[in-house]
Parts: sequence; C-alpha cells; structure tokens
Amino acid sequence: MLQHNKISDSDLRNKIKNSEICFGGNRKLKIYGTLKCSSGKRMKRENRVFFLSENEARQNGFRPCGHCMKTDYQNWKNGLI
Repeated sequence: MLQHNKISDSDLRNKIKNSEICFGGNRKLKIYGTLKCSSGKRMKRENRVFFLSENEARQNGFRPCGHCMKTDYQNWKNGLI
C-alpha cells in the first residue's frame, strides 16, 4: 500500500504506466476502486492510497467501491467476499 502524499507525481505516473499500481483507495473510509473512478478522483490527496491488486486492498481491510465496482460491492455487502 502506497500513500499518495509520500510519493512524487512522476514516480506515481511511472508506477501506473508500469502496472505497479492498479487500484486506488481512501485511507480513512477504507474503500478501494479503479483509478478511473470519479468518486476516487475527488478525494483528498492525504487520504488517497494505492494498491497493486484487489487482494492487497482486501488484506488491508478495504471494501470495494459501490460506484465503479458495483458487482464486487454487492458481493461484499451480501457477505460473499
């Protein structure tokens, strides 16, 4: 898990380009989603974290975003995840 405020913008772009970062999340709300999610783009920089995989996000106690990951969110909500 990488925190946005602890990584430079150029390093972040390189990690996304090299597929080292695939998901973003909100550290305080414990929600993760895709990097293209409009909800995720609005969060404060100090709350934003990045993950390589969904498994990494789940291992850190994050849940799927209800906006960009509707199916995964419904599965989580129904206790299937």
